[in-house]
Order: sequence, then C-alpha cells, then structure tokens
Amino acid sequence: MKNLLYIAFLTLTLIGCKQKETQKQPEPTLSTAEKIANAHGFEHWNHINEIDFTFAGARHWKWSPKTNAVTYTKDTITVAYNRAMVDSTTIPIDRAFVNDKFWLLIPFQLVWDKSASISEAKKTTAPISKKEINQITITYPSDGGGYTPGDAYDIYFDDEFIIREWAFRKGNKPEPSLVNTFENYQDFNGIKIALEHTKAEGDWNLKFSDVEVILEP
Repeated sequence: MKNLLYIAFLTLTLIGCKQKETQKQPEPTLSTAEKIANAHGFEHWNHINEIDFTFAGARHWKWSPKTNAVTYTKDTITVAYNRAMVDSTTIPIDRAFVNDKFWLLIPFQLVWDKSASISEAKKTTAPISKKEINQITITYPSDGGGYTPGDAYDIYFDDEFIIREWAFRKGNKPEPSLVNTFENYQDFNGIKIALEHTKAEGDWNLKFSDVEVILEP
C-alpha cells in the first residue's frame, strides 16, 4: 500500500512539473517606444522589400531597407547610391534622405536610433489640439555623429500609441523650432503612415505622396 501511495505521489509530482515546463513564458515588457512602433505596424517591417515615397512634392525616393540601396529623383535628376558607401558626392543627397525618412518613419526611428535617449512617458497637453495626451522626448547626443547632433523631439501620442503631433527642438533648446500635426494616416501593407503634417496657423502643410510599400516576393 505504501508503495502504491508513493508511486501515485511521484506521478502527480512529475505531471505538475511537466505542466510548469509547458506553461507559456510571460510576454516581455515593452517600452513606450516599442509600443508606439508596434502601433504603427513595426511587426511587418521585416517583410518589406522596398519603400517609395515623395517628400513635399519635390524629392522622390526608392529605398530597399535590406540592401540600403537608395534612388533619388528630382525633376530630371536621378542618383542611385548605397548608404553603406556614402562619399562626398552623395552626402548632400543622403542628408536629404535621412531627413525625409525620419519624417516618414519616426515611429520606427524611436527603436532604431539606439544612440538617442528617450524620456519616460507623461501626461501633458498637446501644443496644437490642446487635448490631454501622452508625451515622450527623444534626444540625440551632441557628439553621436549623424547630420543633426544634439536635437530633440517631443512626441505626442494618444492612448492607442498613435503619434498625433510633435515638436522639433533644434539643439535641444527649450523653445521648439517647429510644431506640427500627424494627420491622414493610411495603411500600406500593415505600415501606418501619416501623409500630412500641418502647423497650428494652418498656412503650412507638408505632404507625402506616391507612397508605396512593397513586400518581399
């Protein structure tokens, strides 16, 4: 009888251990930056083969993220280069590309730009809509290289982690150099992109056009 009880106890113990092993591990805690990126479709990024877009009706770009090949077109000028081999002849074009891509994909830059520091999220008032909203600030190091070292961006996002406004502060100065909205979001193969940005005064509207997100074949 004692042997039977021992065997039963041992069996139950083994079953309990097995169940613990097969239980799902808890999901890792995401940072606010990761939640913002995911809300804009970051989980689809690895399936993207090419992104095409026109910035402010002037500069048209074709970018292959996997190879870092970039093609720039403006008027009758077309230049193709690779971001891994930028030289003195392509630096001005690459500077423009980095700027335009930053506007297009700021939700993803929050997780790509490892050298930047990101503040804790807090509740505040949006500078344009005057609504209660969430805010983080991303600040770039003054000695970290890049084309605009030391700049800061106050990112204003809603409770669904969608960016609604931002304020650019050149050189991390207290007063913003530019404040504008993020509007007219559209979905491009899972990537949510704001196609329009306006100032509070209503006399300025930066638009993206010809946007295409091409998936892997």
